[in-house]
Amino acid sequence: MTIGHQTWVIPEGMIPGQSLNDDPSFLSHETACILNANDRDTRVTITLYFSDRDPAGPYHITVPARRTLHLRFNDLDDPAPVPRDTDYASVIRSDLPVVVQHTRLDSRHPNVALLSTMAFPAAGA
Repeated sequence: MTIGHQTWVIPEGMIPGQSLNDDPSFLSHETACILNANDRDTRVTITLYFSDRDPAGPYHITVPARRTLHLRFNDLDDPAPVPRDTDYASVIRSDLPVVVQHTRLDSRHPNVALLSTMAFPAAGA
């Protein structure tokens, strides 16, 4: 059974530059949760698009077969770190169908905010 798509879009992204403290559990972050329900590993690329500069990437990730990966955009650093406090969009492509969910934890204020939504699967992908 095939689950997912090979191209996903997250049109809204922004890693808050501040957090309440240094506790990794409450560090402000953006996450792409990627489910690979296939029987083999999938290669994933992520390209970031900005309003005021050329795209960044591609970032290369492997998601093992029959596994999920909670990928923090904060941890992406090759070819360049993802800038903080900067709006961006991301296009995620994989060589096998996957499912992508987007999550942001914003801990700049004492009332921590968590946002989560499904990414947009590109038509025909």
